[in-house]
Amino acid sequence: MKIVVCLKQVFDTEAKITLDASGQINKQGVTLIINPYDEYSVEEALRLKEKYKGEVTVISVGSDEAQSALRQALAMGADKAVLVNPGDVELDEYATAVILAKAISTLEYDLVFGGYMAIDDGSSQVAVRVAELLGLPVVNTVTKLEVADGKAVATHDIDGGSEVVEVSLPAMITSQAGLNEPRYPSMKGIMQAKKKPMTKLSLADLGLDASQVQPKVKPLSYFLPSPRQAGRIIPGEPAEAVLELVKALREEAKVI
Repeated sequence: MKIVVCLKQVFDTEAKITLDASGQINKQGVTLIINPYDEYSVEEALRLKEKYKGEVTVISVGSDEAQSALRQALAMGADKAVLVNPGDVELDEYATAVILAKAISTLEYDLVFGGYMAIDDGSSQVAVRVAELLGLPVVNTVTKLEVADGKAVATHDIDGGSEVVEVSLPAMITSQAGLNEPRYPSMKGIMQAKKKPMTKLSLADLGLDASQVQPKVKPLSYFLPSPRQAGRIIPGEPAEAVLELVKALREEAKVI
């Protein structure tokens, strides 16, 4: 069984986000990690690999910084990694999906995994867009997965409960918290990861040019939310305080 896992490198969930002088997110001193939902995908792929003697390839779109996330996945047990560096092209979900789909189409696969969302943008778009471009059935927010006889039976979250879906392979599965508990890389795995193959590609290597991956959405500006102001205590007798409170809510806060 050959499995591909789409992986994104994101800021550590504990990182303090600041903006630089140009209004861009400041990466200085911020720890970068595998997107947690993608980590569930890596773990599930490794469990299937161990069960069916398969092969796991992890793939990411990003700068050379993303190599560290890919190496971590290799240390966990993945066999190969692919990094597509788009250069100066500004990426959105559409562009990322086009690049991933093009790269995955050059590989052999029975299953494609991805986290159901990335914690930095929360769009929940890339994996399903990739599935659409590759013509794959997709089961989203999966919390339990069984694979056998060319089919995947997946339990996934729906409003107010869960649903069991059966799809034929190849298919796209997106991972939700609860699917598994990702393993920590062992020292042996970390050492082996240094020798495992990592293919580095450009857009040209995939037969793409910048015009084919122009983003559909572009951010116009970045800003942090205004700092929360201190609360206000209204003194006096209850009846008088209530009148003052209503006046403040109407005239100052403008919420009534």
